[in-house]
Amino acid sequence: MIIAIDGPAGSGKSTLAKNLARALGWIYLDTGAMYRALALQAQRMGIEPDDAERLSGLAQQIVLELRREADGEQRIHLNGEDITHAIRTPTISDLASRISVHKGVRNAMVAKQRALALQGSGLVAEGRDTTTVVFPNADLKIYLTASPEERARRHQHQLQLQGIEVPYEQVLREIQERDQRDRMRAESPLMEAPDAVRIVNDGWTKEQTLAYALELCRQRLGLTTPESLYGRSTTP
Repeated sequence: MIIAIDGPAGSGKSTLAKNLARALGWIYLDTGAMYRALALQAQRMGIEPDDAERLSGLAQQIVLELRREADGEQRIHLNGEDITHAIRTPTISDLASRISVHKGVRNAMVAKQRALALQGSGLVAEGRDTTTVVFPNADLKIYLTASPEERARRHQHQLQLQGIEVPYEQVLREIQERDQRDRMRAESPLMEAPDAVRIVNDGWTKEQTLAYALELCRQRLGLTTPESLYGRSTTP
């Protein structure tokens, strides 16, 4: 069974998918992290983001693994190296967005993502084309979004937690530019699947977003989890 979560950058896809997978005891697939891993390797090798041929070849060659540690956290390994934290920088995030526009890159990464889905009985996948391209037949599709201003505030806070100070205006501008790039790219543009459930979570906490998604799982898929995971209300 597959739950796919789409939406623009900063909407909270990763947090929701990670928490939902933990609540259900399923595999969590962060497709964005896979592109960031490729971006990191490309940067290390000095491959320019417009070199589609070399990037496509690299995407086919790299070995990516998702490993769940003893503490329940999931980490991503590139060719055997734990790069979970190394890929969470603004530079790598921006580079990943730029290299993901190439058809050869996306074809190679989608193949890897679908292969990972075969590793368990349940999968929660998130990204910006998971409901439309990677898993178009997912059992439940969610399109998670929020206003650009809300997403910029969240991203700025995340960067501050990492000790990175970036002006709000710059973060907002980069969010808007990335939205435009993701929607206009020729290969797998950001789209809202017609059969996806739209969740606009401006002003919601991560617990409220999770509670709402779990209620969707109960109603649409008949899945049940401990009552304590739902919280007291499924709406903010």
